[in-house]
Amino acid sequence: MAILQKHVKNSSSEFVKSTTESTVFTEAGPLQKEEADDPYWSRSETQLWTVVLLLGTCLLYCARVAAPICAVSMASEFQWGKKESGIVLGSFFWGYCFTQVLGGYVSDRVGGEKVIVMAAVGWGSLLALTPMIAHFSSVPLVSVTLSRFLMGLLQGVHFPSLASLFSQKVRQHERAFISSTVGTGSQIGTLLIGGAGSVLMDWYSWEFVFYVAGLLAVSWAYCIWKHLLKGPIISLETVGVGLVKSKNARIPWKRLFSKPPVWAVIFAHLCTSSTFYTLLSWLPTFFKDSFPEAKGWVFNVVPWLVAIPSSVLGGYLSDHLISLGYETAVVRKLMQFFAMGASSVFTLLLCGTRTFPLAIAFVSATMGFQTFTHSGVAVNVQDLAPSCAGSLYGVMNTGGALSGVFFVYFSGYVIDTTGSWASVFALMSLVNVVGLVIFLVFAEAERVDIDVSKPKCESIQI
Repeated sequence: MAILQKHVKNSSSEFVKSTTESTVFTEAGPLQKEEADDPYWSRSETQLWTVVLLLGTCLLYCARVAAPICAVSMASEFQWGKKESGIVLGSFFWGYCFTQVLGGYVSDRVGGEKVIVMAAVGWGSLLALTPMIAHFSSVPLVSVTLSRFLMGLLQGVHFPSLASLFSQKVRQHERAFISSTVGTGSQIGTLLIGGAGSVLMDWYSWEFVFYVAGLLAVSWAYCIWKHLLKGPIISLETVGVGLVKSKNARIPWKRLFSKPPVWAVIFAHLCTSSTFYTLLSWLPTFFKDSFPEAKGWVFNVVPWLVAIPSSVLGGYLSDHLISLGYETAVVRKLMQFFAMGASSVFTLLLCGTRTFPLAIAFVSATMGFQTFTHSGVAVNVQDLAPSCAGSLYGVMNTGGALSGVFFVYFSGYVIDTTGSWASVFALMSLVNVVGLVIFLVFAEAERVDIDVSKPKCESIQI
Protein backbone atom coordinates (compact mmCIF):
# COMPACT_ATOMS: atom_id res chain seq x y z
CA MET A 1 0.00 0.00 0.00
CA ALA A 2 2.88 2.33 0.82
CA ILE A 3 4.46 1.60 -2.53
CA LEU A 4 1.14 2.28 -4.28
CA GLN A 5 0.68 5.56 -2.40
CA LYS A 6 4.23 6.62 -3.30
CA HIS A 7 3.60 5.80 -6.97
CA VAL A 8 0.36 7.77 -6.99
CA LYS A 9 2.05 10.70 -5.29
CA ASN A 10 4.89 10.75 -7.84
CA SER A 11 2.44 10.45 -10.73
CA SER A 12 0.38 13.29 -9.33
CA SER A 13 3.43 15.51 -8.94
CA GLU A 14 4.51 14.73 -12.51
CA PHE A 15 0.99 15.50 -13.76
CA VAL A 16 0.92 18.80 -11.86
CA LYS A 17 4.37 19.66 -13.19
CA SER A 18 3.46 18.85 -16.80
CA THR A 19 0.15 20.65 -16.43
CA THR A 20 1.86 23.70 -14.98
CA GLU A 21 4.37 23.77 -17.83
CA SER A 22 1.63 23.59 -20.48
CA THR A 23 -0.80 25.95 -18.77
CA VAL A 24 -0.88 29.73 -18.68
CA PHE A 25 -2.81 31.30 -15.80
CA THR A 26 -4.68 34.51 -16.54
CA GLU A 27 -7.16 36.67 -14.66
CA ALA A 28 -9.96 34.76 -16.38
CA GLY A 29 -8.52 31.38 -15.32
CA PRO A 30 -6.08 28.80 -16.66
CA LEU A 31 -5.56 28.53 -20.42
CA GLN A 32 -3.73 25.79 -22.23
CA LYS A 33 -0.48 27.06 -23.72
CA GLU A 34 -1.62 26.36 -27.28
CA GLU A 35 -4.84 28.31 -26.64
CA ALA A 36 -2.95 31.22 -25.08
CA ASP A 37 -0.57 31.39 -28.05
CA ASP A 38 -3.39 31.05 -30.58
CA PRO A 39 -3.29 34.20 -32.74
CA TYR A 40 -6.85 33.70 -33.97
CA TRP A 41 -9.97 35.19 -32.46
CA SER A 42 -12.08 33.04 -30.16
CA ARG A 43 -15.66 32.32 -31.18
CA SER A 44 -17.05 35.16 -29.07
CA GLU A 45 -14.43 37.60 -30.34
CA THR A 46 -15.14 36.57 -33.92
CA GLN A 47 -18.85 37.16 -33.46
CA LEU A 48 -18.30 40.55 -31.83
CA TRP A 49 -15.85 41.83 -34.43
CA THR A 50 -18.00 40.50 -37.26
CA VAL A 51 -20.91 42.65 -36.07
CA VAL A 52 -18.66 45.66 -35.45
CA LEU A 53 -16.94 45.49 -38.83
CA LEU A 54 -20.24 44.81 -40.59
CA LEU A 55 -21.60 48.04 -39.12
CA GLY A 56 -18.42 49.91 -40.04
CA THR A 57 -18.57 48.70 -43.66
CA CYS A 58 -22.24 49.65 -43.73
CA LEU A 59 -21.41 53.22 -42.68
CA LEU A 60 -18.51 53.30 -45.14
CA TYR A 61 -20.90 52.69 -48.00
CA CYS A 62 -23.48 55.08 -46.61
CA ALA A 63 -20.78 57.73 -46.95
CA ARG A 64 -19.60 56.53 -50.34
CA VAL A 65 -23.04 56.37 -51.93
CA ALA A 66 -24.26 59.68 -50.49
CA ALA A 67 -22.97 61.60 -53.53
CA PRO A 68 -24.47 59.28 -56.19
CA ILE A 69 -27.81 59.37 -54.36
CA CYS A 70 -27.73 63.16 -54.30
CA ALA A 71 -26.13 63.56 -57.74
CA VAL A 72 -29.34 64.57 -59.53
CA SER A 73 -30.26 67.18 -56.88
CA MET A 74 -26.72 68.55 -56.72
CA ALA A 75 -26.47 68.72 -60.51
CA SER A 76 -29.74 70.65 -60.64
CA GLU A 77 -28.67 73.13 -57.96
CA PHE A 78 -25.15 73.74 -59.30
CA GLN A 79 -26.10 73.36 -63.00
CA TRP A 80 -23.87 70.39 -63.78
CA GLY A 81 -24.22 68.17 -66.84
CA LYS A 82 -23.47 64.45 -67.07
CA LYS A 83 -19.77 65.11 -67.67
CA GLU A 84 -19.46 67.37 -64.62
CA SER A 85 -21.34 64.83 -62.49
CA GLY A 86 -19.02 62.12 -63.81
CA ILE A 87 -15.99 64.17 -62.74
CA VAL A 88 -17.37 64.59 -59.22
CA LEU A 89 -18.37 60.93 -58.86
CA GLY A 90 -15.16 59.62 -60.41
CA SER A 91 -12.87 61.82 -58.28
CA PHE A 92 -13.54 59.54 -55.32
CA PHE A 93 -11.72 56.69 -57.05
CA TRP A 94 -8.68 58.82 -57.87
CA GLY A 95 -8.12 59.23 -54.15
CA TYR A 96 -9.25 55.71 -53.38
CA CYS A 97 -6.51 54.10 -55.45
CA PHE A 98 -3.60 55.95 -53.79
CA THR A 99 -3.88 54.57 -50.25
CA GLN A 100 -4.69 50.91 -50.92
CA VAL A 101 -1.17 49.51 -50.69
CA LEU A 102 -0.17 51.86 -47.88
CA GLY A 103 -3.25 50.93 -45.86
CA GLY A 104 -2.59 47.21 -46.26
CA TYR A 105 1.11 47.60 -45.49
CA VAL A 106 0.47 49.54 -42.27
CA SER A 107 -2.34 47.15 -41.25
CA ASP A 108 -0.05 44.13 -41.65
CA ARG A 109 2.21 45.72 -39.06
CA VAL A 110 0.13 47.66 -36.53
CA GLY A 111 -3.26 45.96 -36.86
CA GLY A 112 -6.10 46.47 -39.31
CA GLU A 113 -8.65 47.48 -36.67
CA LYS A 114 -6.58 50.50 -35.65
CA VAL A 115 -6.19 51.73 -39.21
CA ILE A 116 -9.91 51.31 -39.89
CA VAL A 117 -10.93 53.37 -36.85
CA MET A 118 -8.49 56.21 -37.53
CA ALA A 119 -9.59 56.47 -41.15
CA ALA A 120 -13.29 56.45 -40.19
CA VAL A 121 -12.83 59.55 -38.06
CA GLY A 122 -11.32 61.35 -41.04
CA TRP A 123 -13.76 60.41 -43.81
CA GLY A 124 -16.78 60.73 -41.52
CA SER A 125 -15.83 64.27 -40.57
CA LEU A 126 -15.11 65.22 -44.16
CA LEU A 127 -18.45 63.87 -45.34
CA ALA A 128 -20.37 65.91 -42.77
CA LEU A 129 -18.53 69.04 -43.91
CA THR A 130 -19.11 68.51 -47.65
CA PRO A 131 -22.34 70.58 -47.94
CA MET A 132 -20.66 73.56 -46.29
CA ILE A 133 -17.63 73.13 -48.54
CA ALA A 134 -19.92 73.19 -51.58
CA HIS A 135 -21.96 76.24 -50.54
CA PHE A 136 -19.11 78.42 -49.32
CA SER A 137 -16.97 77.82 -52.39
CA SER A 138 -17.07 80.10 -55.41
CA VAL A 139 -16.50 77.06 -57.67
CA PRO A 140 -18.55 74.16 -56.18
CA LEU A 141 -17.42 71.73 -58.88
CA VAL A 142 -13.78 72.08 -57.79
CA SER A 143 -14.42 72.03 -54.05
CA VAL A 144 -16.76 69.04 -54.11
CA THR A 145 -14.42 67.17 -56.45
CA LEU A 146 -11.54 67.81 -54.04
CA SER A 147 -13.56 66.67 -51.00
CA ARG A 148 -14.55 63.48 -52.82
CA PHE A 149 -10.89 62.90 -53.69
CA LEU A 150 -9.83 63.29 -50.05
CA MET A 151 -12.61 60.99 -48.88
CA GLY A 152 -11.38 58.40 -51.36
CA LEU A 153 -7.90 58.68 -49.86
CA LEU A 154 -9.25 57.98 -46.38
CA GLN A 155 -11.63 55.17 -47.37
CA GLY A 156 -8.96 53.46 -49.46
CA VAL A 157 -7.45 51.77 -46.40
CA HIS A 158 -10.64 50.01 -45.28
CA PHE A 159 -10.75 46.81 -47.33
CA PRO A 160 -6.99 46.14 -47.36
CA SER A 161 -7.13 46.51 -43.57
CA LEU A 162 -9.99 43.99 -43.43
CA ALA A 163 -8.01 41.53 -45.55
CA SER A 164 -4.99 41.92 -43.28
CA LEU A 165 -7.11 41.54 -40.16
CA PHE A 166 -8.91 38.42 -41.38
CA SER A 167 -5.70 36.74 -42.54
CA GLN A 168 -4.20 37.22 -39.06
CA LYS A 169 -7.26 36.60 -36.86
CA VAL A 170 -9.63 34.24 -38.73
CA ARG A 171 -8.98 30.61 -39.64
CA GLN A 172 -8.99 29.70 -43.34
CA HIS A 173 -12.11 27.54 -43.25
CA GLU A 174 -14.08 30.41 -41.64
CA ARG A 175 -12.84 33.30 -43.76
CA ALA A 176 -15.37 33.11 -46.59
CA PHE A 177 -18.38 33.39 -44.30
CA ILE A 178 -16.83 36.17 -42.19
CA SER A 179 -15.66 38.04 -45.28
CA SER A 180 -19.01 37.73 -47.04
CA THR A 181 -20.95 38.69 -43.91
CA VAL A 182 -18.86 41.81 -43.36
CA GLY A 183 -19.06 42.44 -47.11
CA THR A 184 -22.84 42.65 -46.88
CA GLY A 185 -22.21 45.98 -45.19
CA SER A 186 -21.71 47.42 -48.66
CA GLN A 187 -25.21 46.34 -49.66
CA ILE A 188 -26.81 47.21 -46.31
CA GLY A 189 -25.16 50.62 -46.35
CA THR A 190 -26.26 51.29 -49.91
CA LEU A 191 -29.75 50.10 -48.99
CA LEU A 192 -29.97 52.31 -45.92
CA ILE A 193 -28.64 55.42 -47.60
CA GLY A 194 -30.86 54.72 -50.61
CA GLY A 195 -34.01 54.54 -48.50
CA ALA A 196 -33.16 57.03 -45.77
CA GLY A 197 -31.41 59.34 -48.22
CA SER A 198 -34.45 59.51 -50.46
CA VAL A 199 -36.64 60.33 -47.44
CA LEU A 200 -34.21 62.98 -46.17
CA MET A 201 -34.12 64.63 -49.60
CA ASP A 202 -37.92 64.61 -49.82
CA TRP A 203 -38.43 65.96 -46.30
CA TYR A 204 -35.44 68.29 -46.01
CA SER A 205 -32.67 68.62 -48.60
CA TRP A 206 -29.71 66.73 -50.03
CA GLU A 207 -27.39 68.31 -47.44
CA PHE A 208 -28.95 66.29 -44.63
CA VAL A 209 -27.88 63.04 -46.30
CA PHE A 210 -24.24 64.10 -45.86
CA TYR A 211 -24.75 65.36 -42.30
CA VAL A 212 -26.40 62.19 -41.01
CA ALA A 213 -24.04 59.71 -42.70
CA GLY A 214 -20.91 61.60 -41.61
CA LEU A 215 -21.89 61.99 -37.97
CA LEU A 216 -22.89 58.33 -37.66
CA ALA A 217 -19.46 57.25 -38.94
CA VAL A 218 -17.62 59.45 -36.43
CA SER A 219 -19.83 58.11 -33.61
CA TRP A 220 -19.08 54.51 -34.63
CA ALA A 221 -15.33 55.14 -34.61
CA TYR A 222 -15.53 56.76 -31.17
CA CYS A 223 -17.46 53.79 -29.72
CA ILE A 224 -14.92 51.30 -31.08
CA TRP A 225 -12.03 53.31 -29.66
CA LYS A 226 -13.75 53.71 -26.29
CA HIS A 227 -15.03 50.17 -25.72
CA LEU A 228 -12.88 47.77 -27.79
CA LEU A 229 -9.47 49.32 -28.34
CA LYS A 230 -9.40 51.00 -24.92
CA GLY A 231 -6.41 53.28 -25.08
CA PRO A 232 -4.32 55.12 -27.63
CA ILE A 233 -4.87 53.69 -31.11
CA ILE A 234 -1.21 54.15 -31.98
CA SER A 235 1.31 53.95 -29.13
CA LEU A 236 5.10 53.90 -29.03
CA GLU A 237 4.91 50.16 -28.36
CA THR A 238 2.71 49.63 -31.42
CA VAL A 239 5.03 51.69 -33.59
CA GLY A 240 8.04 49.75 -32.28
CA VAL A 241 6.42 46.39 -33.05
CA GLY A 242 5.51 47.67 -36.50
CA LEU A 243 9.08 48.75 -37.18
CA VAL A 244 10.41 45.37 -36.09
CA LYS A 245 7.95 43.63 -38.41
CA SER A 246 8.91 45.95 -41.25
CA LYS A 247 12.58 45.11 -40.74
CA ASN A 248 12.21 41.37 -40.32
CA ALA A 249 9.34 40.62 -42.71
CA ARG A 250 9.84 42.16 -46.10
CA ILE A 251 7.11 41.63 -48.66
CA PRO A 252 8.29 39.25 -51.43
CA TRP A 253 6.94 41.38 -54.26
CA LYS A 254 9.18 39.81 -56.88
CA ARG A 255 8.07 36.33 -55.93
CA LEU A 256 4.38 37.31 -55.77
CA PHE A 257 4.34 39.02 -59.16
CA SER A 258 6.04 36.04 -60.80
CA LYS A 259 3.03 33.83 -59.99
CA PRO A 260 0.13 33.55 -62.48
CA PRO A 261 -2.48 33.03 -59.70
CA VAL A 262 -1.59 36.46 -58.27
CA TRP A 263 -2.11 38.17 -61.62
CA ALA A 264 -5.33 36.21 -62.12
CA VAL A 265 -6.82 37.41 -58.85
CA ILE A 266 -5.75 41.02 -59.51
CA PHE A 267 -7.20 41.05 -63.03
CA ALA A 268 -10.46 39.39 -61.95
CA HIS A 269 -10.91 41.90 -59.14
CA LEU A 270 -10.25 44.77 -61.54
CA CYS A 271 -12.97 43.53 -63.89
CA THR A 272 -15.47 42.92 -61.09
CA SER A 273 -14.84 46.36 -59.63
CA SER A 274 -15.33 48.11 -62.95
CA THR A 275 -18.87 46.70 -63.16
CA PHE A 276 -19.76 47.26 -59.52
CA TYR A 277 -18.49 50.84 -59.23
CA THR A 278 -20.09 51.89 -62.51
CA LEU A 279 -23.46 50.47 -61.53
CA LEU A 280 -23.13 51.94 -58.04
CA SER A 281 -22.46 55.41 -59.42
CA TRP A 282 -24.88 55.52 -62.35
CA LEU A 283 -27.89 53.34 -61.47
CA PRO A 284 -29.87 56.18 -59.82
CA THR A 285 -29.35 58.31 -62.93
CA PHE A 286 -30.22 55.36 -65.21
CA PHE A 287 -33.57 54.86 -63.52
CA LYS A 288 -34.31 58.58 -63.46
CA ASP A 289 -33.59 58.85 -67.19
CA SER A 290 -35.29 55.62 -68.27
CA PHE A 291 -38.26 55.63 -65.89
CA PRO A 292 -38.90 59.23 -64.76
CA GLU A 293 -42.11 58.32 -62.91
CA ALA A 294 -40.44 55.60 -60.80
CA LYS A 295 -40.13 56.13 -57.07
CA GLY A 296 -36.56 56.64 -55.93
CA TRP A 297 -36.88 54.44 -52.87
CA VAL A 298 -37.76 51.44 -55.06
CA PHE A 299 -34.63 51.35 -57.23
CA ASN A 300 -32.43 52.56 -54.39
CA VAL A 301 -33.61 49.79 -52.06
CA VAL A 302 -34.84 46.64 -53.83
CA PRO A 303 -31.54 45.54 -55.49
CA TRP A 304 -29.72 45.73 -52.16
CA LEU A 305 -32.43 43.76 -50.38
CA VAL A 306 -31.64 40.93 -52.78
CA ALA A 307 -27.86 41.36 -52.49
CA ILE A 308 -27.71 41.06 -48.68
CA PRO A 309 -28.89 37.42 -48.32
CA SER A 310 -27.02 36.52 -51.52
CA SER A 311 -23.72 37.58 -49.99
CA VAL A 312 -24.29 35.59 -46.79
CA LEU A 313 -25.43 32.60 -48.82
CA GLY A 314 -22.26 32.72 -50.91
CA GLY A 315 -20.06 32.75 -47.81
CA TYR A 316 -21.94 29.90 -46.16
CA LEU A 317 -21.94 27.82 -49.34
CA SER A 318 -18.21 28.38 -49.85
CA ASP A 319 -17.18 27.31 -46.33
CA HIS A 320 -19.63 24.40 -46.41
CA LEU A 321 -18.22 23.03 -49.67
CA ILE A 322 -14.68 23.27 -48.31
CA SER A 323 -15.74 21.44 -45.12
CA LEU A 324 -17.17 18.67 -47.31
CA GLY A 325 -13.74 18.15 -48.86
CA TYR A 326 -13.92 20.12 -52.09
CA GLU A 327 -10.67 21.78 -53.10
CA THR A 328 -10.42 25.39 -52.02
CA ALA A 329 -9.38 26.56 -55.49
CA VAL A 330 -12.40 24.89 -57.09
CA VAL A 331 -14.74 26.53 -54.61
CA ARG A 332 -13.20 29.98 -55.16
CA LYS A 333 -13.62 29.57 -58.93
CA LEU A 334 -17.23 28.46 -58.54
CA MET A 335 -18.06 31.52 -56.44
CA GLN A 336 -16.39 33.80 -58.99
CA PHE A 337 -18.30 32.15 -61.82
CA PHE A 338 -21.54 33.31 -60.20
CA ALA A 339 -20.06 36.73 -59.39
CA MET A 340 -18.86 37.49 -62.93
CA GLY A 341 -20.56 35.06 -65.31
CA ALA A 342 -24.12 34.89 -64.01
CA SER A 343 -24.22 38.60 -63.18
CA SER A 344 -23.10 39.51 -66.71
CA VAL A 345 -26.06 37.67 -68.20
CA PHE A 346 -28.49 39.90 -66.33
CA THR A 347 -26.44 43.01 -67.08
CA LEU A 348 -26.80 42.22 -70.79
CA LEU A 349 -30.55 41.77 -70.35
CA LEU A 350 -30.72 45.38 -69.15
CA CYS A 351 -29.79 46.51 -72.66
CA GLY A 352 -33.24 45.77 -74.06
CA THR A 353 -35.36 46.38 -70.98
CA ARG A 354 -38.42 48.56 -71.55
CA THR A 355 -40.41 48.09 -68.34
CA PHE A 356 -39.56 49.20 -64.82
CA PRO A 357 -40.34 45.86 -63.06
CA LEU A 358 -38.06 43.96 -65.44
CA ALA A 359 -35.28 46.52 -64.98
CA ILE A 360 -35.54 46.16 -61.20
CA ALA A 361 -35.48 42.36 -61.49
CA PHE A 362 -32.40 42.32 -63.74
CA VAL A 363 -30.49 44.86 -61.63
CA SER A 364 -31.36 42.92 -58.46
CA ALA A 365 -30.10 39.66 -59.99
CA THR A 366 -26.91 41.38 -61.15
CA MET A 367 -26.21 42.81 -57.70
CA GLY A 368 -27.11 39.56 -55.97
CA PHE A 369 -24.72 37.43 -58.01
CA GLN A 370 -21.93 40.02 -57.79
CA THR A 371 -21.80 39.57 -54.01
CA PHE A 372 -20.37 36.06 -54.52
CA THR A 373 -17.03 37.75 -55.17
CA HIS A 374 -16.71 38.10 -51.38
CA SER A 375 -16.31 34.31 -51.28
CA GLY A 376 -14.15 34.16 -54.40
CA VAL A 377 -11.54 36.76 -55.28
CA ALA A 378 -11.75 38.64 -51.97
CA VAL A 379 -10.85 35.53 -49.95
CA ASN A 380 -8.50 34.04 -52.53
CA VAL A 381 -5.93 36.77 -51.87
CA GLN A 382 -5.78 35.57 -48.25
CA ASP A 383 -5.24 32.00 -49.48
CA LEU A 384 -2.34 33.06 -51.68
CA ALA A 385 -0.44 35.34 -49.29
CA PRO A 386 -1.64 35.29 -45.67
CA SER A 387 1.61 36.85 -44.43
CA CYS A 388 1.04 40.03 -46.48
CA ALA A 389 -2.63 39.82 -47.43
CA GLY A 390 -3.28 43.47 -46.64
CA SER A 391 -0.52 44.72 -48.90
CA LEU A 392 -1.44 42.41 -51.78
CA TYR A 393 -5.11 43.27 -51.42
CA GLY A 394 -4.08 46.90 -51.57
CA VAL A 395 -2.41 46.30 -54.93
CA MET A 396 -5.47 44.41 -56.11
CA ASN A 397 -7.92 47.05 -54.94
CA THR A 398 -5.80 49.79 -56.50
CA GLY A 399 -6.45 48.18 -59.85
CA GLY A 400 -10.14 48.01 -59.00
CA ALA A 401 -10.19 51.68 -58.05
CA LEU A 402 -8.45 52.69 -61.27
CA SER A 403 -10.99 50.74 -63.28
CA GLY A 404 -13.69 52.54 -61.31
CA VAL A 405 -12.18 55.92 -62.20
CA PHE A 406 -12.04 55.07 -65.87
CA PHE A 407 -15.42 53.37 -66.22
CA VAL A 408 -17.41 55.87 -64.16
CA TYR A 409 -16.07 58.79 -66.18
CA PHE A 410 -16.15 56.94 -69.52
CA SER A 411 -19.73 55.83 -68.90
CA GLY A 412 -20.77 59.44 -68.41
CA TYR A 413 -19.03 60.37 -71.65
CA VAL A 414 -20.68 57.51 -73.60
CA ILE A 415 -24.13 58.34 -72.24
CA ASP A 416 -23.72 62.03 -73.05
CA THR A 417 -22.45 61.25 -76.55
CA THR A 418 -24.77 58.42 -77.62
CA GLY A 419 -27.75 58.90 -75.30
CA SER A 420 -27.81 55.12 -74.85
CA TRP A 421 -27.23 52.96 -71.78
CA ALA A 422 -27.09 49.68 -73.73
CA SER A 423 -23.51 50.21 -74.92
CA VAL A 424 -22.33 50.75 -71.33
CA PHE A 425 -24.00 47.57 -70.06
CA ALA A 426 -22.64 45.54 -72.98
CA LEU A 427 -19.10 46.78 -72.41
CA MET A 428 -19.22 45.95 -68.69
CA SER A 429 -20.44 42.42 -69.46
CA LEU A 430 -17.61 41.86 -71.94
CA VAL A 431 -14.97 42.98 -69.44
CA ASN A 432 -16.42 40.68 -66.78
CA VAL A 433 -16.42 37.65 -69.06
CA VAL A 434 -12.76 38.20 -70.03
CA GLY A 435 -11.79 38.52 -66.36
CA LEU A 436 -13.69 35.36 -65.47
CA VAL A 437 -11.92 33.29 -68.14
CA ILE A 438 -8.51 34.43 -66.87
CA PHE A 439 -9.45 33.57 -63.29
CA LEU A 440 -10.82 30.12 -64.15
CA VAL A 441 -7.66 29.22 -66.05
CA PHE A 442 -4.94 30.52 -63.72
CA ALA A 443 -6.40 30.84 -60.20
CA GLU A 444 -5.08 28.65 -57.37
CA ALA A 445 -5.43 28.55 -53.58
CA GLU A 446 -1.96 27.38 -52.49
CA ARG A 447 0.36 29.80 -50.70
CA VAL A 448 2.74 31.67 -52.97
CA ASP A 449 4.25 34.11 -50.44
CA ILE A 450 6.61 31.40 -49.20
CA ASP A 451 8.29 28.36 -50.74
CA VAL A 452 6.26 25.54 -49.20
CA SER A 453 8.48 22.92 -50.86
CA LYS A 454 11.42 23.77 -48.63
CA PRO A 455 11.45 21.78 -45.38
CA LYS A 456 11.49 23.81 -42.20
CA CYS A 457 14.20 23.16 -39.61
CA GLU A 458 12.70 22.31 -36.25
CA SER A 459 14.56 22.13 -32.97
CA ILE A 460 14.45 18.72 -31.30
CA GLN A 461 14.66 18.49 -27.54
CA ILE A 462 15.91 15.24 -25.99
